[in-house]
Amino acid sequence: MSSRRSRQSTSSSRITDDQIIELVSKLQQLLPEIRDRRSNKASANKVLQETCNYIRSLHREVDDLSERLSQLLSTIDADSPEAGIIRSLIM
Repeated sequence: MSSRRSRQSTSSSRITDDQIIELVSKLQQLLPEIRDRRSNKASANKVLQETCNYIRSLHREVDDLSERLSQLLSTIDADSPEAGIIRSLIM
């Protein structure tokens, strides 16, 4: 009976092809690289690749901005209100 339950819970938690198509479509709408193209058709593989690239790009941008804020923080008085704002942005 235990194996029956595990099969039932596995089959009920599976995602359908239609759900995958819908999720890929939603991702496609969020990605500037794909969203701005004239053709609305992109393969799921392309959408997932672009998603990974976009996330990497966002990580790099966050790292760059954090570095710039850290540099700015090192040039101002540590007790100033501006320093407090910058620290809150970094944390």
